[in-house]
Amino acid sequence: MRKGIYCFHRDLRVSDNPLLSSALEVCDELAFIYIVTAPDRFTRHFSPHVSKGACRSQFENSVLVDLKKQLVDKGFTLTVYRGSRVGVLSELIQRNRNITDVFTNTDVDYNCVRAFELLQRDLPHITFHHGRPNTLWSQDNLPFDLQNLPISFTQFRKRVEKQPPEASVGIPNFGKTALLMLDDSLLSIADVFAPDEYDKQWLGGECAGKKHLDDYFGTPRALTYKETRNHFDQWDFSTAFSPWLAWGCITPKQVLRSLLVFERANTSSDSTYWIYFELLWREYFHWYALKHGAALFSFKGLKQTKPLTTFYPECYRAWCEGETGYEIVDACMKQLNQTGMISNRGRQLVASCFVHELGLDWRFGAAYFEAMLIDYDVGSNWGNWQYLAGVGADPRGHRKFDLDKQAQWYDPEGTFRCRWLE
Repeated sequence: MRKGIYCFHRDLRVSDNPLLSSALEVCDELAFIYIVTAPDRFTRHFSPHVSKGACRSQFENSVLVDLKKQLVDKGFTLTVYRGSRVGVLSELIQRNRNITDVFTNTDVDYNCVRAFELLQRDLPHITFHHGRPNTLWSQDNLPFDLQNLPISFTQFRKRVEKQPPEASVGIPNFGKTALLMLDDSLLSIADVFAPDEYDKQWLGGECAGKKHLDDYFGTPRALTYKETRNHFDQWDFSTAFSPWLAWGCITPKQVLRSLLVFERANTSSDSTYWIYFELLWREYFHWYALKHGAALFSFKGLKQTKPLTTFYPECYRAWCEGETGYEIVDACMKQLNQTGMISNRGRQLVASCFVHELGLDWRFGAAYFEAMLIDYDVGSNWGNWQYLAGVGADPRGHRKFDLDKQAQWYDPEGTFRCRWLE
């Protein structure tokens, strides 16, 4: 009899989850867990005064409330622990000697991948099943070997656009698998609770994600997306799929399927294509992170020389708190600190200011984003920061923005700045 632990990570959903389907097929009994982690040692090194942002924690909690309800409806439960993923799993396996299988999505974070490799080495009697299900293509179906990942996004896009994305999978069959009860008496268990009355737009979970997906494509907003996407403060002008994609509440395949249905019912345009274009950017950074591993977090990135930046604590703190003196940057940072979100245009501007105007080590900025963003995604976050710092794979990186011109173009009346700087 096979008894397994399914450890959710960034796949916090029931549908279109191949690893979950596999676990339910393989195991006779199964326990579902999630582990709330503190910022890792790397992040704490670069942002020692920063804990996980309150908005990010609230979103994570609302995701878990939704997932737990879905599992309870199917006769299971979700136990939420606090600690390190490897530490909690190791303790559970030691206390429950009958465990035969462990299922977990290791994502593309080098530190996470390496930690699970070491755990698997130390527990050879356990069968580990790993998945990375939140992409348009699996690694086996990319039109190139991972080590031959194109050096630039444009080259990547031209290759993969010819490759049909993989089909989504539905809701798996829970009927043949029984609930496994774990001995977890020595572990720290975290409660999940109904979310506070904060910004309901960022309510997490698969149900909220699917509703947002349906609501968005139920309007004509996709037809003007390319023209409106640079707004700083009005999320109706953005697709705003990123929070649910980042936590794995919805998948890019589901977004693409909804987009294609919308195009068939309406029309395709530069704007609808741009939604697909940005899904491809997300895909590129996923495989970029997996290929380059530890180099994603290296000061010199993929380059042979280090960037000409340093670290000034007072400048860093001023940037974090939105007190740099650059109004558009300060408005964006105050928005981030209060909401856990910031527009794509805003991210580029604050990163450009961080690197070029303040001359700071780009990794401190990336680590702050990691702690604060509701929609933090390891590949997109660190890959984009490398690009802005000029240490990424794309030779056109190290982009510097004219902050005054950007403010004039995208906030000509000063409405955004007035709102956040008042």
